[in-house]
Amino acid sequence: MTRSALLVLADGRFPAGGHAHSGGAEAAVKSGRLKDAADLESFCRGRLHTTGLTTASLAAAAALGADPYALDEAADARTPSPALRAAARRLGRQLMRAARAAWPSPELDLLADAFPRGAHQPVVLGTAARAAGLGPEDAAHCVAYETVSGPATAAVRLLGLDPFQATAVLARLAPAMDEVAARATAAAHQGLDALPAASAPLLDLTAEQHATWPVRLFAS
Repeated sequence: MTRSALLVLADGRFPAGGHAHSGGAEAAVKSGRLKDAADLESFCRGRLHTTGLTTASLAAAAALGADPYALDEAADARTPSPALRAAARRLGRQLMRAARAAWPSPELDLLADAFPRGAHQPVVLGTAARAAGLGPEDAAHCVAYETVSGPATAAVRLLGLDPFQATAVLARLAPAMDEVAARATAAAHQGLDALPAASAPLLDLTAEQHATWPVRLFAS
């Protein structure tokens, strides 16, 4: 395992397209449910323990070398919102381009050929982690971090939130990220049927509403 590869994959500047997505924060801001740093922490904590746990387990399973077709179907089944499924595949397609440039790999090539319109992002991320010499817990940590860092970054733009406050939120969530990554990795080791299916119905509903907005700052 190379720590530097983990830092590259988790870096917000890695050109995987995540900067264009708010993780549901934009809809939460518009509805008045996300107004300040305290709200941001609650929002991120809830997202981390639901959709974050689910996607982290998918990424960990992919890093272990699980069947990508089965994993992609599992991701579809765990993503009720058509808008979020479409966003996950767009992000997967963009991540695939970046990952193949950074870590050329036959496994990435096969996945790209199998899903020309994009596999689900956590499936691609786990495969990219494997290509980079990383393990399942590394992949899970990447997902856990991006689950909360995306909304935090978006909140700075959407609310004019002090970036120091947003960073402090991420620091306070660090133990929870570690916990979620560990749970996701343990589930991945038990096989496909053991992968969590935790969901956040309000995120699914607001994602569908957000997709219909004629003007929006973020893609999701």
